[in-house]
Amino acid sequence: MARVTRATGTGPGARAGSAVPWVQGLGCGAVVALATPTALLAMLLLMPALVAAVFDPSPRRRAARPVLLWGLAASVAPMAALWTDGHSIAHARALASDLPVIARCWAAQAAGWLAAELLPLLIAAGLHAGAAARAARLRAERARHATEWDLDAPPERR
Repeated sequence: MARVTRATGTGPGARAGSAVPWVQGLGCGAVVALATPTALLAMLLLMPALVAAVFDPSPRRRAARPVLLWGLAASVAPMAALWTDGHSIAHARALASDLPVIARCWAAQAAGWLAAELLPLLIAAGLHAGAAARAARLRAERARHATEWDLDAPPERR
């Protein structure tokens, strides 16, 4: 017998008959029906974030979250332009066909992906370099103390 999760209604730890997926579907349907221009433009502007969310194998979508965050930040101006200039399908299509707008949003999402992939590596390299520098300083200080106190210096470790 399969167990049910709270998030999807189909895994361990959730109540049977959870209404969360139904409410989420209803909300998405309402947005598409009532704000079609916004949904159309958001879908196009945030397409890389959707692709990242679908293909991210990590359990909490660690790479997809920054992509979405950076994409949302870049899509604020086009969305605001859509809302202030009439909120029509024609205006949404005009913004969607404006290549600099699309390029800016997609480039921001690419930068978010790059940051999610490279920052952990850069931080680890920086921490390793700092630890190596501190170890070298401590070895030099130990050698200085050993010569100052005329002690036999312990053998060096690598």
